[in-house]
Amino acid sequence: MSEISFSKMSLFALFLVLLFSLHVVSTTAGTTTDADSLVSDANSIPPKEYLAHYWNEQITNTLAVPPLLISKVSPLTTAETALFAQLVAKDALSDYLLSFCKAARLSCFPDLSSHQVGKDCRVFYDFINGATTLAGGMNVNKGMEPGKYFQESTLRSGNVIRMPDLRSKTPERSFLPRSIFSGLPFSTSKLAKLKQIFHAGDDSTMEKIMVSTLSLCEKAPIRGETKRCVSSVEDMVDFATSILGHDIKLHSTKSDEGSKRDILIGRVNRIGGSKLSAPVACHDSLFPYMVYNCHAVPTLHVYEVNILDPVSKAKINNGVAVCHMDTSAWSPNHEAFLALGSGPGRIEACHWIYGDYAVWTRAN
Repeated sequence: MSEISFSKMSLFALFLVLLFSLHVVSTTAGTTTDADSLVSDANSIPPKEYLAHYWNEQITNTLAVPPLLISKVSPLTTAETALFAQLVAKDALSDYLLSFCKAARLSCFPDLSSHQVGKDCRVFYDFINGATTLAGGMNVNKGMEPGKYFQESTLRSGNVIRMPDLRSKTPERSFLPRSIFSGLPFSTSKLAKLKQIFHAGDDSTMEKIMVSTLSLCEKAPIRGETKRCVSSVEDMVDFATSILGHDIKLHSTKSDEGSKRDILIGRVNRIGGSKLSAPVACHDSLFPYMVYNCHAVPTLHVYEVNILDPVSKAKINNGVAVCHMDTSAWSPNHEAFLALGSGPGRIEACHWIYGDYAVWTRAN
């Protein structure tokens, strides 16, 4: 029997077990199962359809739902969502963690992951606030990747520059439906409970990942910044519209074409960035489920760039880059300064937006 078939059968068995167990728990407590609520949840709109509905309700322009958002929508069916939400409510999710993580497309066991997060000390950068975040807690200012940082003057048509690796370096994960993640703890003060739910041992890779992301989310904003960590597509849209209004657009480099080689800068257009319209940059932070750290930064300039082959001059990618024009609050040890040979407040720092990193601007 194939692994896929087994997985589906296991999930179906879990579905039946949960239906029975939920009924027994309700009966034992002397109450009746809230069948109407369960049926309502199971018959609600599937996640991708709901996203389209929510997008059309919140966004006033005619732009389609961005592919990046679609790719992060939970794969859980409405029935699975209702059942796992019940487990969360009854504090029983930990007993079904493996089935939950597989069905919800999460990254719950990093020590077993092919990405080897923590073992090879993979680095996750907080570009916006100038701090460097690392799950393993090691010094990262060594072996800087060529092309990762550059100055605004580099984005000039005709320049040949080195492109960094544009491939995503974090494990594939999905958002959780609001009905599930809203019942889960998300703070350093609740770390013990989180560790229990996700089977994270003391000093384990997962504990380090949780501490790193929770600390980043709880960190106070730097001067002029508005920030929020979001765990659903709806929360991301809500935060972006609260800053920019409802006529907005999501930008990211189209593909990883051109990675780790010289490219030719083609047409360059500035598409966002002003005190009256602060772009909202969102980058993924490592966690079992998808968490985005979103920031509204008034001094961020956003550019769309045609990326060309330096020999044939053919267009190979649609790039998006951002430039942090005010770096005065950044750490003197930020690798952007090491790469560019400067210090806080003395130079702007630019980088590409790619992978699961994206930036919102007003559509016009």
